[in-house]
Amino acid sequence: MIIENPDDLTRAVLAEVERTPDARLRRILHSAVQHLHGFVRDSELTEAEFRQLCGAIAKAGHLTTPSHNEVVLAAGSLGVSALVCLMNNGEGGRRETTANLMGPFWRMGSPVTPDGGSIVRLRTPGDPVFVDARVRDQAGHPVAGAEVDIWQASGEGYYENQDPQQGDMNLRGKFVTDGEGHIRFRTIKPSGYPIPVSGPVGALLRAQGRHNMRPAHIHFMIRKPGFKTQFSQRRCHVGRRWLQHRQVALRFRRWQTDFW
Repeated sequence: MIIENPDDLTRAVLAEVERTPDARLRRILHSAVQHLHGFVRDSELTEAEFRQLCGAIAKAGHLTTPSHNEVVLAAGSLGVSALVCLMNNGEGGRRETTANLMGPFWRMGSPVTPDGGSIVRLRTPGDPVFVDARVRDQAGHPVAGAEVDIWQASGEGYYENQDPQQGDMNLRGKFVTDGEGHIRFRTIKPSGYPIPVSGPVGALLRAQGRHNMRPAHIHFMIRKPGFKTQFSQRRCHVGRRWLQHRQVALRFRRWQTDFW
């Protein structure tokens, strides 16, 4: 095919996409080409801007390590990860959902903790908190016997695998819901914390005049055979100052709670 104009180019690339045997991959590539080409047209992307964009993507890859994923951080800042959650939970976004992404600080092997026990494994500064949470199915019925992993940052904004001053598995625990779907545990108020700003995501936030603070939150991972594993985060009152313009877009009412 002779390329004579931008539309010819897009049609030629889409024709090559049609050769992809896997139907799902073919659909994803088809949509990606259409939207990427549309982005270039709509933004009237210059050659210098194209080189800058490619450089940012390459740098995000170079900065990604086993403990930090700059690409996922960018997806959160642009609302992509939140959109994936909405599209894959809550009936495709038609109803509220507490679903969220797991985040980078989960660890396998959290200590099994009795109901009402504490996840504070050693002396840790912070105001005491008692959490009484309930797991329900889509119909609102309690889910008994579900395994719930809990993890959170300290009052200084660090997870224990970031902070050598904290003991192993501090502020982590594994619980099992009772017959009413309840778990209860004691902890301390977490603190909000900054995300790294030395890479492309930091440059993006500065360009938009956005802060780099994540509001205080507690993570929940809920598992039971026959159910989809769910990740959730409860935003805390102590982090509300960062809720209006969060680093990770966007905020949802079902993710928020008050800790007094």
